[in-house]
Amino acid sequence: MREIRVIDADGAQLGIMPPEQALSIAIEKELDLVEVAPQAVPPVCRIMNAGKFFYEQNKREAEARKHQKHIQIKEVKFRPKVDDHDFDFKKRNVERFLAEGNKVKSLVQFRGREIVHSHVGLEILRKLATELGASAIVEVPPKLEGNMMTQILSPGKELAKQAAAKSKDGAKPAKDKDGAKDKVEGAAKPAKAKAEAAKA
Repeated sequence: MREIRVIDADGAQLGIMPPEQALSIAIEKELDLVEVAPQAVPPVCRIMNAGKFFYEQNKREAEARKHQKHIQIKEVKFRPKVDDHDFDFKKRNVERFLAEGNKVKSLVQFRGREIVHSHVGLEILRKLATELGASAIVEVPPKLEGNMMTQILSPGKELAKQAAAKSKDGAKPAKDKDGAKDKVEGAAKPAKAKAEAAKA
């Protein structure tokens, strides 16, 4: 590296100079020389407190990750001979996963000669999507992969908005509980007063 563009700790441009000269300036100031734009011509280096810089950078990245909504793909498995009760139970699980903002991989697993009746799996997955209605969007339509038929559902527009609002607002304490507590305490006080009056 023949020359670099150097920026001082306060943001002032020190100009283009050999790396050795920039390093001696940094050492004089008891700071570090950090390359901030290696792709630039010439590369850009900054005189700074490297430890503090990387600490703050990691802190910002951690904060950004904390506020990201991590979408998971949940899996719900059906059998070709699923009964109505089991189907409804698993459909409720799918609804719950979608309401939480997750995607759902719904699949029908075939065993042995059941694969001959793959149309049964297709009917189950289509029925699921139909009964979910606007709660779900079929992102990947049913397809046969080995001994499994799968489809991927994602939250419908309304559910997606609700999930985003929940993650943004976070868990808020319920006001009703406090209100109910106040009412009970308020009701208990007169009763206590009456008991004391009776003793007197």
